[in-house]
Amino acid sequence: MKSLLSTVSNHVATVRQVLRLPVAHLYFDLAIAPVNVRSTYRYYTKRHPRYKIIQHKSWGAALIDLQRFQGRSDYVDSIKGKNWGAHHIKRARSRGYTLARIDRNDHVDAIHAINTSVEARQGRPMDQHYLAKQRCYDKLSNFTYYGVLDSDGKLVAYANVGHYGNFHAFEQLMGYRNNDGIMHLLVGDIAAELIDQGLARYLMYDTYYGALPGLRQFKTVLGFIPHRAIYHLR
Repeated sequence: MKSLLSTVSNHVATVRQVLRLPVAHLYFDLAIAPVNVRSTYRYYTKRHPRYKIIQHKSWGAALIDLQRFQGRSDYVDSIKGKNWGAHHIKRARSRGYTLARIDRNDHVDAIHAINTSVEARQGRPMDQHYLAKQRCYDKLSNFTYYGVLDSDGKLVAYANVGHYGNFHAFEQLMGYRNNDGIMHLLVGDIAAELIDQGLARYLMYDTYYGALPGLRQFKTVLGFIPHRAIYHLR
């Protein structure tokens, strides 16, 4: 009985939190890349797989409001503190890791090695899509492809970031599991670069409530905040 009451109480608390979420208007701009932007808009706004009355990525979208910051140093200051993002980013830099834009076709073997380095992520077995080695990658015009390189130039993490309108979004993000802070460096330095560019309002990293506690914490220490996203197509 206590367990049931605790579960109900947790659900009620979550609902209250969701209803108080800040609202973000995310605009998909067809002029950027008509085919990809339209298909992504349809995916983001389709019915949620569990809660059919809401859109797929509407409640709890994990966003950084890039325009809150005067520059990358302002952003880094906002994620300082014990075990927060800036701490892990500093550790990664001290160990020789750097962020770079990459051509994925230069790193086919390294990407496959990263994808198959563990059998499960986020409590689920790796999808067959990641286990099969891809020999050639297309480059979409509205995407930027990033990688974290170690001191020997080896790819240890990568991210594919789509530009859709007034926001960018991580569409794929993967790396080796270690304690060097490489994933914090990957995400944090991409956010800092986008802040310096000043071309978009938001950076999105999927949703907040659908992630396991470890991933939610990772997003939090890098400055992502859950929002209610309202999508527009223009």
